[in-house]
Amino acid sequence: MSDLKTALEGAAGEGIISPDQAMRLLPYLAERNIGAPTVRNGLSQPRDNDLTNPLEDSEAPRFIRGFHDVLITIGIIVLLAGLWGLTSFLGPLPAIIILAEILVRRQRLALPAVALTIALAQWIITVSVVYLGPADDGRSIMVDWMVMTLPLPPLFALFYWRYRVPLSLAMLLFSLFALLLAAVFYIMGLVTGAPNVVLAYPLLSICIMFAAALGTFAVAMYFDLRDPQRVTRRSDVAFWLHLATAPALLYTANLLAFMLEFGKDGDIFPNIDTGGYTQAATIVVIVAIMMLIGLIIDRRAFVTAGLLSLGVAIGTILRQNNAGLDKVSFIVLMIVGLIVLVIGVGWPHLRRATVRLLPASIQERLPALR
Repeated sequence: MSDLKTALEGAAGEGIISPDQAMRLLPYLAERNIGAPTVRNGLSQPRDNDLTNPLEDSEAPRFIRGFHDVLITIGIIVLLAGLWGLTSFLGPLPAIIILAEILVRRQRLALPAVALTIALAQWIITVSVVYLGPADDGRSIMVDWMVMTLPLPPLFALFYWRYRVPLSLAMLLFSLFALLLAAVFYIMGLVTGAPNVVLAYPLLSICIMFAAALGTFAVAMYFDLRDPQRVTRRSDVAFWLHLATAPALLYTANLLAFMLEFGKDGDIFPNIDTGGYTQAATIVVIVAIMMLIGLIIDRRAFVTAGLLSLGVAIGTILRQNNAGLDKVSFIVLMIVGLIVLVIGVGWPHLRRATVRLLPASIQERLPALR
């Protein structure tokens, strides 16, 4: 596959075919095994000669490079867990810094870098909770939220500056959005005098949360569109951003739809005999839209984010149609699994069919079809 791709790129470079034709020819020829090397399945055959699936590198997060990384990561988790138990929050931070210097800055191990970034986030939040102390009825929830998120941006900025871990940059951006969201709700509380703005103004609050989710999606797309071939760390940052943005978009969109449909009293699946079917259908539509977005931008996180909601919605629809309660769970699992397999196996074909419906100017900015 790599030889075929190189040949097509060379032909495009010499002007024999256009770059667009080269991109379109690659999946066409690959499906027909044209240009594929002969594969020998003997145990003595080098693995480099194995056929590679062109889909494997379309969205490959580069944080697992071998079992060595896994082994080191297990050691990190066990060590930090022991330090937490022995020293509370005093011991883990020096250990995180020392391990990051050795494993991330010097050895450039990817999975340990992810583990240490998550450990740093846990340490910051834990220290913030200890600093805040027990919940106080007279203290604003948004003040607590801001105090918890305020240390995250500067510390993650330092961590990214020192170690260049894509996840740390993604967490920096998320923490900025979280801090901004808390500040907006705090100002709303001061203006309205409501002790809990989210409960007092649920529709407005959900709209603000949905706007924040759209903002993080826009930032993720900024990184994605600047690396359509997905060969730089921008793609890794976009991967982590999409991984968290997809469920945020999904659930805020669901809540917003329910609020608009059923008003303030519209709970999720309040009663199977009343509003459950309508809400289930709403979820199915929203999940379908999310999957369509995932196909267009070539991000499977938008498919996986909706699986739980899709399963709940399908279960509700089946119960509405008097399906046997003892078999509903298995039917739901079968349907969701079948949907995942169809989308997963047919991803390149579905994506080509979807993207080619878009204007050419948009297609040029999206990740290449494979």
